[in-house]
Amino acid sequence: MRLDLYLAETALIARTQTAILDDARNLLNAGRTLSSLENSGVLHAFQILAENAIGKAKQTLKAMGKKVPLSAYDCFSELSRLGVIDDNDLTTWNAIIGLRNRIVHDYMNIDIMRVLELVKSEQYRFIADFLFVPISE
Repeated sequence: MRLDLYLAETALIARTQTAILDDARNLLNAGRTLSSLENSGVLHAFQILAENAIGKAKQTLKAMGKKVPLSAYDCFSELSRLGVIDDNDLTTWNAIIGLRNRIVHDYMNIDIMRVLELVKSEQYRFIADFLFVPISE
């Protein structure tokens, strides 16, 4: 896939999932408890945003002519080493990847209240911001 098309699709997915999390944030901040279905939607939106960011990290390395590691953690470490992302953000990226892994593989041990706090404080915007920034070929 051409990089420009990939980035356009990445941004579209980011807008869609961010809008879902914005809706959840509005409900939570209005004092409403989310249903099980809405909680599942929140988890899915976080998972998709994280996977989208991991894909973009890999495409960024590829566009730079760098070797693309298999591990998402290693991809973001390499982006940090190359100065593409701030070194101070690496801990946050590791937490995002960890949340994604937990949603996918360790779903019985998710603290939904902690996830909802991330929504209320708009922590998902960190991922969305990364997804909206263009990369150069």
